Amino acid sequence: MKINFREWLFRIWYWYVSNIDKNAEVLFMNYGYSSADQNIDLDEKDEPNRYSIQLYHHLAAAVDIQNKSLLEIGSGRGGGLSFVARNFPVKEALGVDLNERAAKFCNKYYKISGLKFMQGDAQNLDIEDNSFDTILNVESSHRYPDMKAFLSEVKRILKPGGHFLFTDFRYDYEMEELNNYLNETGFIKIREELITPKVVKALDLDDERRRKLVKKLAPGFLQKIALNFAGAKGSETYNYFAERKYEYFSYVFQKQ
Repeated sequence: MKINFREWLFRIWYWYVSNIDKNAEVLFMNYGYSSADQNIDLDEKDEPNRYSIQLYHHLAAAVDIQNKSLLEIGSGRGGGLSFVARNFPVKEALGVDLNERAAKFCNKYYKISGLKFMQGDAQNLDIEDNSFDTILNVESSHRYPDMKAFLSEVKRILKPGGHFLFTDFRYDYEMEELNNYLNETGFIKIREELITPKVVKALDLDDERRRKLVKKLAPGFLQKIALNFAGAKGSETYNYFAERKYEYFSYVFQKQ
């Protein structure tokens, strides 16, 4: 598989965070969500990650997941799945991430009954057919080299009647291709929304915290890269969202 320059930089930054973040200050790596019609009470521990949490809440609240089995593909450092498991009581929750170090970190850090993490490839998962009620995928799929293989795995693993909660971003010119892939799954589309302005709003509101975290964790030579991946105001990533060169989408699907 050929790795492009952005992907190479992302891997460096992800590896660096995994090694340097000894105090578990980076539990979320998504760009966040802010909407006037969303009002969530958070405890003191969760409050610093409000905008990233609100993106998970936006998806998790879309369908009834209580007392059901939940799989997050691309669980990263586990903050999102932990929040959902604590606030939307599920029967069981499994997080899968390609990075083995991330999975090990999550199993050590989160101590919640029914929550566990494992290493795995989103395009070829060692999980039984028809085994989960809900599959969650947050800001991860843009890094998958074979989107069709990933969607095939989602369809295989979901129970009939189960839900696929999906949010991520693409270049504006990639959206048609993505929608074609999604239509080919045969899933029933329950909700579709372009949430780019709500992501930009979150980045605006969270900018100071993100900059402080980058300054604290990243050495000088990595700070520009880190600010870009953090979506800091004025970075290329932020500008692409603001100018709608990147479109951030949110979907809720159901397997027939």
